[in-house]
Amino acid sequence: MFDSLSDKLQAVFRTLRGHGSLTESDVDAALREIRLALLEADVHFKVVKQFLERVRSRATGQEVLKSLTPAQAVIRVVRDEMVELLGGTDAKRLETSARLPSVVLMTGLQGSGKTTSTAKLGRWLVKGGHHPLLVSTDVNRPAAREQLRTLGEKSALKVHHPARLDEPRAILRSALEEARAVGHEFVLVDTAGRLHVDDELMAELQDLKTLAQPSEVLYVADAMTGQDAVRSAEEFQKRVGITGIVLTKLDGDARGGAALSAATVTGAPVKFAGVGEKVEEFEPFQAERMVGRILGLGDVLGLIEKVEETVDREQAEEMARRIRRSELTLEDYRQQLAQVRKMGSLEAVLGMIPGMGQAARHVDTEAGEREMKREVAIIDSMTPLERREPSVMNGSRRKRVARGSGTSVEDVNRLLRKFMQARKLMKQFGGGGKLMKRLAGRMPQMR
Repeated sequence: MFDSLSDKLQAVFRTLRGHGSLTESDVDAALREIRLALLEADVHFKVVKQFLERVRSRATGQEVLKSLTPAQAVIRVVRDEMVELLGGTDAKRLETSARLPSVVLMTGLQGSGKTTSTAKLGRWLVKGGHHPLLVSTDVNRPAAREQLRTLGEKSALKVHHPARLDEPRAILRSALEEARAVGHEFVLVDTAGRLHVDDELMAELQDLKTLAQPSEVLYVADAMTGQDAVRSAEEFQKRVGITGIVLTKLDGDARGGAALSAATVTGAPVKFAGVGEKVEEFEPFQAERMVGRILGLGDVLGLIEKVEETVDREQAEEMARRIRRSELTLEDYRQQLAQVRKMGSLEAVLGMIPGMGQAARHVDTEAGEREMKREVAIIDSMTPLERREPSVMNGSRRKRVARGSGTSVEDVNRLLRKFMQARKLMKQFGGGGKLMKRLAGRMPQMR
């Protein structure tokens, strides 16, 4: 989503780095380019004005201009202010009530992704060891309640669905009674989508808030809608009061202005982000990490967390032992491919590596992912013996594997060559331990 903005900002920073020292005119020229980049990204003009005023105040201070690395100092100022723009670093994930259950109202415009976000938030809470109850009070949209129940069933989430009730307040009251009786810690309420100019529906939302006494009122904003989402969020804040923002469709190709504007305009932090269509593609919004990706600084902590979530520690330790003994097999290779694919798209993973954000966009990551799927299919078509010892793969075996995997003999040959080269390299360096020592010894030359 932020590709265009990221490219423009990084171009500005490259220009700054070309200066041994900075003057106020250098900073002003850079800020003009930043202003243009933000406006082209559809960031609200008032937000841009306030942002640039804060950056100029800090960037033209003596602390920056007399710094040994003034360009880096300006980049740090821009980074810090963009983090504040997105809600700062101190935003808590979810506030809880002193008395259970804690109620979370999901609000926003129709079509913004409230129902899916409700299921995603429920799954996120389950991963944290909680037991949420989901309920839809949307009686206006056909099959809205059925949609939430279907999503809940797919994700093993408890959904309150009283078929006999068709009035929002009665449905919510019934859900609260069940939550108290069973002991659910959270009740996630998917409300009907509404325009902020619809007085009747806004009054209904206020009634639901009064009845539920929620610990959180989250505004679900479609990041693809630009300034409309910002204006609506501002009105929801005035009329209902929101405590946080959930950004959906961050994997889309919109300019991203809503994401950079909503928090500032409403005064509510961005708390969660939907980064894909799947229920598991939902994460706590980390402003500093998102800014790191936008500015090309990477997100190493995010990468580490993804690895910890997807990589089996015991398998990793066993793999390290096998590499040290030069016993790598195609089955091991397949496991590594599966773990890489669990981490998400290659583009997203590469974007978390410092300095790789722009490079990742120029790499055909889709072709890389297709290649990984092809290689997994080839290995799956092999016998256990062929996976353990690829040297037995003669011409007839290669033809059989190619037919079984829906690939060509050339694809099979390419995979075997790649694997044999990798295993030969491991043997050449004497296993993992010696390999690491030799690489460490070569680090000065590599630098």
